[in-house]
Amino acid sequence: MLQKKNMSFWGIVRFCSLVVFVFGIFSAFGFYKSLETTASKSQKYPFDYLPTSTTNQIIKHNYFTLSYNEKYEQAEWVAYELKKAYVKNSNFNRPYFIEDPKVKTGSADWRNYKKSGYDKGHLCPAGDMEFAINAYNDTFFTSNISPQTHDFNGGVWNRLEQKVRYWATKYDGVYVITAGVLQPNLKTIGQEEVLVPNYFYKILLDNSNGQYKMIAFLIPNSKSDKPLYEFVVSVDSIEKMTGIDFFPKLDDKTENSLEKNSDYKA
Repeated sequence: MLQKKNMSFWGIVRFCSLVVFVFGIFSAFGFYKSLETTASKSQKYPFDYLPTSTTNQIIKHNYFTLSYNEKYEQAEWVAYELKKAYVKNSNFNRPYFIEDPKVKTGSADWRNYKKSGYDKGHLCPAGDMEFAINAYNDTFFTSNISPQTHDFNGGVWNRLEQKVRYWATKYDGVYVITAGVLQPNLKTIGQEEVLVPNYFYKILLDNSNGQYKMIAFLIPNSKSDKPLYEFVVSVDSIEKMTGIDFFPKLDDKTENSLEKNSDYKA
């Protein structure tokens, strides 16, 4: 009789433990879903902020959009909103880079980078998407990378990415457009001849109750210890280099005023 009671008791304990475990899983899942839903509802920058595409191959993922250039096997721009709520540190495991299933012409195979001497440099940083695992994983599509020298990727480019996250927290979110400057007759790597840009740009837009601020950076794909403000240029100058109109839906007066500015302090 005592043995049966003990078995019944431990059965109840095991059942309760299972309930707690399952509840914990669903609670964690609900937390991340809630975070994603909250973030998506507070849309500060509509898709009207997207640049023009010179290739007409615009790919929309859940948290960033890109224009893929098949000729150079990478994005000519990646655009996304970096919200204050996105700036997290989740320590997710890094997945393998894979081809982007949404690119109809096929994004470059990661093997093009193997033994090339260049890093698989993120355009939309994985560190900007650590608020949810699916957002983080999407940054590992090969449509979101470009050949970067190691000292550039881990040095001045990384410093700029960290500064952008600081600004996103300070200004309650910023809009980011970034990529390499794609020009003919540059070095390529791999069988698919992935272009190695000489320069990378990053353009930031802040909209605080209709008050706009804009800043652009143009940085050589090489090691540099220079302060970031030395790389500030006008958006106009990057548009001339790329042939891209970065903010076609902004009213002309605002756009013209902002895109001529190259004042870091402003």
